[in-house]
Amino acid sequence: MKIKFKILTGFLLLIIMLLIAGAMSIYEFSRIGKSVRALIDDNYKTIEASKTMIEALEREDSGILLLISGKWKEGRQILQSADSLFLSAFDIAKNNLTEKDEDMYIEKIETSYLIFKNKWEPPIVGTSKENSVNWYFTEVHINFIKVKSEINALMTLNQDSMYLEASELKEQAHRAIMPGIVAIVSALIFLVMFNFFIGLILVRPIKKLINSVKGYYLHSQNFDAEISNHDELKELEIEIQNLISRIHQKNEK
Repeated sequence: MKIKFKILTGFLLLIIMLLIAGAMSIYEFSRIGKSVRALIDDNYKTIEASKTMIEALEREDSGILLLISGKWKEGRQILQSADSLFLSAFDIAKNNLTEKDEDMYIEKIETSYLIFKNKWEPPIVGTSKENSVNWYFTEVHINFIKVKSEINALMTLNQDSMYLEASELKEQAHRAIMPGIVAIVSALIFLVMFNFFIGLILVRPIKKLINSVKGYYLHSQNFDAEISNHDELKELEIEIQNLISRIHQKNEK
C-alpha cells in the first residue's frame, strides 16, 4: 500500500468521524428546535390565554362591585370590555387542544362562565341587587371562584405538560452534545493511534534507511535496512541497494 494512500486513509477516517458526529448533533438540535416550537405553540399559548381569562374575570368582578354600588356606566363599560377580552382568550384556548381531556376542561370553563355571566347580565342598578352584599357573595362571588378555579386547573394541566416537555428537551440537549463529546474523544484517541502508525510506517523505516546508509559509508557495513513495508520506502531501499551494487561493479572494473 502506498504511503500517500495510508496517510490519506487516516485523514479520511478522521473526517468521516467528525462528519457523522456533526450530522448527529445537527439532527438532535433540529429536533430540539421543533420541540421548542411545539412547546410554544401548544402549552404556552394556552397558559397565556388562561392568564388573560383570569385577568378578565377579575375585571368583571370589579365591574359587578361597581354596579352594586350604583355606578351603572362605569360598571357596564368594565364588564363589556372584560367580557370581550375573556371570550377572545377563551377562543384561543378552545382552538388549541393539545393535552388529554383538555376539551373537558374547556367545557367546564364555558359552562361555569355562562352561569357566572347570567348573574351580572340582567340589570343590577335600581334593583334589589343594588347594595346587596349578601346577593354578591351568595350568587356572584361563588360562581366567580368556580370559573377561576377551573381556569387554574386548565393552566396547571398545561404547566405540568410544559414541565415534562422541558425535561425531555433537557435530555435531547444532552443527546445533542454527546456526539460532539464522543467525536472529540474519538478524534484524540485516533490522533494518538494515527501518530503511532505514522511512526511505525514512515518515521521508523526512514530512520532505518538513514542508519543503514551511515553504517555503509562510515563503517563499510552491508546496506540492509530491513524494511518490511511494501511501499515507496521499500522501493527506496531496493534502489539504494541497486545503486550500491552498481558502484561496486564500477569500482571492480
